[in-house]
Amino acid sequence: MSLMLCLDGMDADRIAHAKAHPPRFLARVEACRSAVNECDGPELATMLSEGMAGVIIDVRETDEFERGHLKGAVHVSKGVLERDIEALMPDVQQRVVLYCGGGFRSAIAAASLVDMGYTDVWSVWGGWRAIRAAGLAE
Repeated sequence: MSLMLCLDGMDADRIAHAKAHPPRFLARVEACRSAVNECDGPELATMLSEGMAGVIIDVRETDEFERGHLKGAVHVSKGVLERDIEALMPDVQQRVVLYCGGGFRSAIAAASLVDMGYTDVWSVWGGWRAIRAAGLAE
């Protein structure tokens, strides 16, 4: 997949961020994005206001989470998500919304949960930046 195809549909900030990533990583992200549900910041705000967000998991690293996170989010780093998810969410039909910094890592993590049998998995496209832009950050 070409870098330009990977960048299709991204705003200028995410394009600049994506250009810092290698092409194979971006291709993996795009493959995962096509396999999972996605929402953006305003759509997440609607889920939250309607009580439909389920469990929200911040898959960023600990230092990122400590610098700021969505109120009520559970921190489970992407590196241990598959190991720890069943203890946190034994019901594979419960909705789970994942976010990271920009939506790349959360898309990969969400695809992994789908592979594990979880059926209502969402990734926030734009991640923490989209959450802040939607006015959801404290």
